[in-house]
Amino acid sequence: MAPILGCIADDFTGATDLANMLVRGGMRTVQLIGVPATDTPVPDVDAVVVALKSRTNPAAEAVAQSLQSLQWLKGAGCRQFFFKYCSTFDSTDDGNIGPVADALMADLGTTVTIACPAFPENGRTIFNGHLFVGTQLLSDSPMRNHPLTPMTDSNLVSVLQRQTKKPVKLIQFATVDAGGEAVAAELAALEAEGGGIAIVDAVLDKHLESIGYGVKNLPLVTGGSGIAIGLPENYRRAALLADQGAADTLPAVSGSAAVLAGSCSAATLGQIARFEAEHPSFAVDALRLARGEDVVAEALGWAAARIADGPVLIYASQPAEKVREIQKELGRAEAGALIEEAMAAIARGLVASGTRRLVVAGGETSGAVVSALGIEGLQIGPQIDPGVPATVSLGGEPLALALKSGNFGGPDFFAKALASMP
Repeated sequence: MAPILGCIADDFTGATDLANMLVRGGMRTVQLIGVPATDTPVPDVDAVVVALKSRTNPAAEAVAQSLQSLQWLKGAGCRQFFFKYCSTFDSTDDGNIGPVADALMADLGTTVTIACPAFPENGRTIFNGHLFVGTQLLSDSPMRNHPLTPMTDSNLVSVLQRQTKKPVKLIQFATVDAGGEAVAAELAALEAEGGGIAIVDAVLDKHLESIGYGVKNLPLVTGGSGIAIGLPENYRRAALLADQGAADTLPAVSGSAAVLAGSCSAATLGQIARFEAEHPSFAVDALRLARGEDVVAEALGWAAARIADGPVLIYASQPAEKVREIQKELGRAEAGALIEEAMAAIARGLVASGTRRLVVAGGETSGAVVSALGIEGLQIGPQIDPGVPATVSLGGEPLALALKSGNFGGPDFFAKALASMP
């Protein structure tokens, strides 16, 4: 039977986050890494999530990769499609959320979709069109200083309107609070007006359920992973999704363990501080990499002497002020590329020497690691923390992986992830 839902995510950890939500809703889910080749077999699952690394690419590249992924998902027989981006709406005024949404809508021949990155369980809420991170407006949160996509405007209507020529409307809290039928009616009215993209308020999980019901007839949904809360029930009501037992069962994987962190988010920095208080840690210095020093070999040698005694931590994460200093000296793109290449090479070296369990913090770092290891897909397992499941790689010798968005997880996430792996 063909998959019901076909998803395109703009980074690796975002894809895993979405897959986690679908599995929690009872949908057997596989995550594919990168644009699927034409001859990629269609897995026997309920949902397929294609994980791209397009969040910070030039808009034209992001659009091209997304459309190629959409063609494969359409060919796989998917009935509805989902474009997933970060719950903090990470983007610049050039995109890539607006351009990709526009292109997907055009390909699918639809004039209306929503844009809702809300994820109340993880502290992401939208009220009157403004995105909050916990109790702070997005523009007052640490995302204001993100090194690649600084978010200085919390009004999602204005943020998205700068990225698209389509009208951007707001479906307000009162409508969403009234339930799914009210949301559907508002979307029907938008279609009657000629179409557009609707930012949708959401403060509680029940609002995500209402939004999920309201979009049941839309060919395309866009948003954060939270919107996935309301989709599985639509498919059950339509007799497309049956209860087939646990959707999150994973095979066991044995071997040594390591944590690799590249994110500079406040959450990841706190997780590093907690973990290195009890485990050996090694810091990767971008400036040393730029000078041509073989930091990768040094890190692998350091790990080889310690990893048999328990998990080790290798990190390149730095506080925002230090990141700015490094970027000023090396350039933003060069600094990021050096770190990603180093972490990818370290991951390859660790796996080559027998490590089979990896926790990776940061969307860009996760993408680089997964690509370096040649992983083509992931089987999605149980949730570790909101937005982050345990996974096992598909094909070849299996690896247990936890791929974490920089902002996700509690202070003890690294230890919790290692304990949760199969």
